[in-house]
Amino acid sequence: MTDTFPRLLGDVGGTNARFGWQASPHSGIEHVLVLPCTAHASLEAAVRAYLDLKQLPAPTACALGIATPITGDLVRMTNHHWSFSISEMQSRLGLARLKVINDFTALVLALPSIPLEHLVQVGGKSAPTFSPKALIGPGTGLGVSGLLPTDQNDHWVAIAGEGGHTTLAAQTEIEYRVIELIRQRYGHVSAERILSGPGLVDLYLALRQLQKQAPIDVTGAAEITARALQDKDPLAYQCIEMFAGFLGSVAGDLALTLGARGGVYLGGGIVPRWLGWFETSVFRDRFEAKGRFSTYLKDIPVWVINAPESPALLGAARSFN
Repeated sequence: MTDTFPRLLGDVGGTNARFGWQASPHSGIEHVLVLPCTAHASLEAAVRAYLDLKQLPAPTACALGIATPITGDLVRMTNHHWSFSISEMQSRLGLARLKVINDFTALVLALPSIPLEHLVQVGGKSAPTFSPKALIGPGTGLGVSGLLPTDQNDHWVAIAGEGGHTTLAAQTEIEYRVIELIRQRYGHVSAERILSGPGLVDLYLALRQLQKQAPIDVTGAAEITARALQDKDPLAYQCIEMFAGFLGSVAGDLALTLGARGGVYLGGGIVPRWLGWFETSVFRDRFEAKGRFSTYLKDIPVWVINAPESPALLGAARSFN
């Protein structure tokens, strides 16, 4: 489609906005740049900053994956203050086409093309190539999606959902107690309330409260990770192990829901930073711990996406197809 080139591509999360450029149908994605969301007043300002920094011309088309539900023309981000009208942004940027999709819809569209060297397998066996695939990723929030085959010609349909906001279930007594403490603060305890960067902090503080330790200021998930894996702090280690257990349980539920014999993919910014430890964590045991269906899950592979650049940019490009 000649009306979609050159095209600007974006993967916009609650913390960072990643942009790339595709000049023609036969060129790859280049000029990739990551911009912090907090440094720009709006998404449009971030787009213009990217074009200026990379000295690129005005694009003909733009496809953006963004971390929020897309239900109409008005887009409001879940974990950031940016909001905009799709039609107004298209007009202001002079675009012939502007596609805005959920960021995990963009990422899931890229799954069949992610090279094996950018995937780290955590249990399971090989997967049928043309079978449903599941995607879940804790980062600033918790993204969830799926990819369903439509025929045998490598055609897929992405599921645009908000599975990160389903209710989180406990499997142990201490998990029940942690969830109750977080429920007292927020009301509904979704999977995202714990399986995200801010959620990891809440989980750590809840564990401190249960152990009757004084509350402390924690800067974020990176600090807890460092306490656990570098400083060998027992409470921080318990925190990330519980996080991995919750994630395994939720990922197993997703695999069962979608019949994801094609595998489960872990995206987001947290788990790749845990590689080297995560593979031997409680995650896989909890993924398979589904009673009579543990055998069904045992063969399903889980892959951690560990790519140098966001595969969601490729998925955004594929959304034009």
